[in-house]
Amino acid sequence: MMLILKPYLLSFFLSMLPVTELRATVPWIILTYGDQWVALVIVAIIGNIIPAILLLWGLSYIDKIIEDRMNFVSKTYNWVINRTRHKTQDRVLKYGYFALLLFVAIPLPGTGVWTGSIAAWLFGLPKKQSLLIISGGAIIAAIIMTLLSKGFILSF
Repeated sequence: MMLILKPYLLSFFLSMLPVTELRATVPWIILTYGDQWVALVIVAIIGNIIPAILLLWGLSYIDKIIEDRMNFVSKTYNWVINRTRHKTQDRVLKYGYFALLLFVAIPLPGTGVWTGSIAAWLFGLPKKQSLLIISGGAIIAAIIMTLLSKGFILSF
């Protein structure tokens, strides 16, 4: 029984990690488990979306804890957060969810569900809509990585 679950658990947990996400997990699935790749990619997509839920709702909780403290760390934290929001707010409002979708979907280092979730929280985008957009981006990223891994898209 455990032997049957092993590839599914590995796919699920590897896709949750910020280092691997779907960009490394999907090619690994296709190279390692060629016959059952469809089900494993679906499991990986689900695993990749879990951190978005935790980050979108959890970062607000952590933010509240930090803001309630009146010390050097909280002052520095608030300064960095407010400065980042102020400097990028116009671009975020202009491109909004479309930029978030592309940011999560394009399989490049430093992009993905983790960074997209942090960005959505940072800019105060509504959580439910952000989760839908981030999930869509994760699905697109999985499709792109599947096509690349299967050789349907040639990379240069």
